[in-house]
Amino acid sequence: MTAEPHIRIFDTTMRDGEQSPGASMTMREKLDLAELLCEMGVDVIEAGFPAASTGDFDCVRRIAEQTAKSDTIVCGLSRSTPQDIDRCGEAVRASGNPRIHTFIATSPIHMEQKLKMGENAVLEAIGRSVSQARNLVGDVEWSAEDATRSDFEFLCRAVDVAISAGARTINLPDTVGYAHPEEYGAMFRKIRETVPDADKVIWSAHCHNDLGLAVANSLAAVQNGAGQIECAINGLGERAGNAALEEIVMALRVRRDALKCETKIDTTKLARASKMVSQITGFPVQYNKAIVGKNAFAHESGIHQDGMLKNAQTYEIMNPEDVGVSKTSLVMGKHSGRHAFRDKLKALGYELQDEALNDAFKRFKDLADRKKHVFDDDIMALVDEQLSRGDERISFKRLRVVAGSEGPQTAEIDLEVDGETKWTTARGNGPVDAVFNAIREIVPHTAVLELYQVSAVTQGTDAQAEVSVRLAEDGIVSTGRSADPDTLVASAKAYLHALNKLEIRRQKRIAA
Repeated sequence: MTAEPHIRIFDTTMRDGEQSPGASMTMREKLDLAELLCEMGVDVIEAGFPAASTGDFDCVRRIAEQTAKSDTIVCGLSRSTPQDIDRCGEAVRASGNPRIHTFIATSPIHMEQKLKMGENAVLEAIGRSVSQARNLVGDVEWSAEDATRSDFEFLCRAVDVAISAGARTINLPDTVGYAHPEEYGAMFRKIRETVPDADKVIWSAHCHNDLGLAVANSLAAVQNGAGQIECAINGLGERAGNAALEEIVMALRVRRDALKCETKIDTTKLARASKMVSQITGFPVQYNKAIVGKNAFAHESGIHQDGMLKNAQTYEIMNPEDVGVSKTSLVMGKHSGRHAFRDKLKALGYELQDEALNDAFKRFKDLADRKKHVFDDDIMALVDEQLSRGDERISFKRLRVVAGSEGPQTAEIDLEVDGETKWTTARGNGPVDAVFNAIREIVPHTAVLELYQVSAVTQGTDAQAEVSVRLAEDGIVSTGRSADPDTLVASAKAYLHALNKLEIRRQKRIAA
């Protein structure tokens, strides 16, 4: 038993989503989001709870007016009280396709502890509220709050009353995220087989994510006859949230072979909608969030990157462009392989021969072990430094610095000079001065430091420091540059780079 080929997407970001603590939205933000949802092709926008406040009423009314010429249904939520229903009907009236969504709890714990009502009183409230709503608008949805913890026979009676009173959509929500997929799907199948006129209404699923099963439960409902899914952008909603709209839509699209249905959503706008909701609410999207997370189309593992470069379908079941992401990202890190590194260098404009590539790859791996995120600028600084090196007489081996407010600042350094390792310790007026003094002790010279400049290659506290040093001696000027996450190591390497260039130029002058 499956649903119709077209599944309606009912977005509740502005109603259930806004009920998340701290997720309140302004009128302007709701209007902007409603406009985007219409562009996306959302079937139903639940714009708010008109009876909750004057602000909520005004937002629902304005959204109804703004979308009046579209095909989108604008819906307001309402309890079963006459005042709520009247207020809701007034708020959605301007819509070209108005809907009143009224609800009442049907589980024993809710009826006894919250409503203080018996079964007969609840059934009477259902018939009265749906009839009242049906007299105000042509499209009424009725929800059995906490359906998954309701007595099945009573739930069937309640649904029958709602259909008889004029409800066109019946929602069976998993209000507290209690159900599991097989159980939730079976509830839809059994109730559709039991209730008279079940084929005359659209069945809807509204699942919360308390056990992380909201999307799975929603899809199980679809496989058992649901024709509408109620969901929210980024899974926003009370407690652990609702089923995530972007996950529902892409699951139906990618696995149409198994689910046999689809939506009319323009999926290329999913990433934009996710970002908008995140910015409005201030709720960040977790990096590994399905479909719209920063890492959803990012690959760092060398094996994965190698496969991606050969054929993207080896590790991606959908195209990033399909959800509005510009391209796949091969994130360079300690797990990246040589193939991905070569491809990244080519993209950055570098063509290295095998020996130079091997050297650069080794240095990249060393950097990746020390730095959480390796950016393009980091790689460029690393390769630029390598390409600027020639046959150096003096090379860096090790550095240990003692610094602080109490002093004295000292530097202990190991250098390789003409193939021989030498070390020394020196003091200075600060750690950088101590480092340069130590180098002078191992390699005596009269060069004057004309420039010492430090800049961050990228952002963050673990960013590489890029140091530039200019030395002058007897009219010969040389500039050295180096980058390293440790500013003092970068300083030592830059100084040695300049010193080696100075030595080469000195020798060329002597030869001349």
